[in-house]
Amino acid sequence: MKDLKRYTIIGILSVLVTGTLAHFLYDWTDKNHIAGLFTPVNESVWEHMKLLFFPMIMYSLILILKFRNKYSCITSALCFGILAGVFLIPFFYYTYTSILGKNVFVFDISTFILSTVLAFWLSYKLTLSCKLKSYTFLLCILVCVLFICFLIFTYYPPDTAIFQVHLYYIKTKAPTPYK
Repeated sequence: MKDLKRYTIIGILSVLVTGTLAHFLYDWTDKNHIAGLFTPVNESVWEHMKLLFFPMIMYSLILILKFRNKYSCITSALCFGILAGVFLIPFFYYTYTSILGKNVFVFDISTFILSTVLAFWLSYKLTLSCKLKSYTFLLCILVCVLFICFLIFTYYPPDTAIFQVHLYYIKTKAPTPYK
């Protein structure tokens, strides 16, 4: 259990660092379309969900390979954690912006940090409790569906709010790759 806790803390830090770096990767690669599939291509909430999703999925694969024999529920727990963390991002963002009427950079960063910490905390607790083991296949399918959605919606986003650029960036007229 001590080893799982240590790897969970390392996972939180890894996702926070790689997610933060991923925020800039699309621009650093001169708007490379491959990089854009896995990193934000604009300032929409949807694109920022990638900051947690892709780093956590990579780290989860490492954890699953390392601990699958010791913790039989780790796959279901990590899949649930990924899904929960990713969907907490728009939940927190839209909650605080509906209260304040605007987005605030510090709260945007806090949303990412809190979502990452909660995703790993849930994964840790569910690995130990095994409450979701019977849902492993379904949770893995949902993660795969979300993966495909990220790939498709990066360059073919639906016309809904979550795919629109933050209020701040609309007001400042920052460019977006969709228009």
